[in-house]
Amino acid sequence: MAIEEPKYSVVETSDAFELRSYSSMIIAETMVSGPMDKASNAGFRLIADYIFGNNTASNGDSQKISMTAPVTMEPKVESKEEKISMTAAVSVIQSSGQKNQQWRVHFVMPSEHSMDTLPKPNNPVVTLRQVPGQKYAVIGFSGLASEDKTAAKTAELLAWLKTKQIEPIGRPALARYNPPWTLPFLRRNEVMVAY
Repeated sequence: MAIEEPKYSVVETSDAFELRSYSSMIIAETMVSGPMDKASNAGFRLIADYIFGNNTASNGDSQKISMTAPVTMEPKVESKEEKISMTAAVSVIQSSGQKNQQWRVHFVMPSEHSMDTLPKPNNPVVTLRQVPGQKYAVIGFSGLASEDKTAAKTAELLAWLKTKQIEPIGRPALARYNPPWTLPFLRRNEVMVAY
């Protein structure tokens, strides 16, 4: 059975880059601290715990929720402005080895659910949020999504957007589509940023 992914339409494709228009979605998210890989694992475990049954449905029982892809994470940027310069976005990812770096990790909930039908998380660090439809610029890549590689792909994506005179908004996010046991050359990763 195929794992559900968020619904989107492709606006433009150019080599490894795409402009996409995503439909509205519901996400389960948490904030975690630490270096990128450790934060990714910690965030994944917290949200997986929610979808595997650490929740309370409207009937008082726990409910399992289907796994979706990707698992997405983005660095928290200490700025009052959501608009991110290319230098700031890349430097946040490159400095992600810091112990106190904060990350937002999220899964998209299956489209069959609404905010009313999803069970409530029992762990208060996991929250549900409705995200309106949004346009994203995306660069895809395979292999391991290390901090250096993610920073390099983020720089490539932001440089491509600059050539198109498209201004990114929000924070660049890393989306991983495969389980950790997938061979590196078969892995699908993306860096995406709203515009």
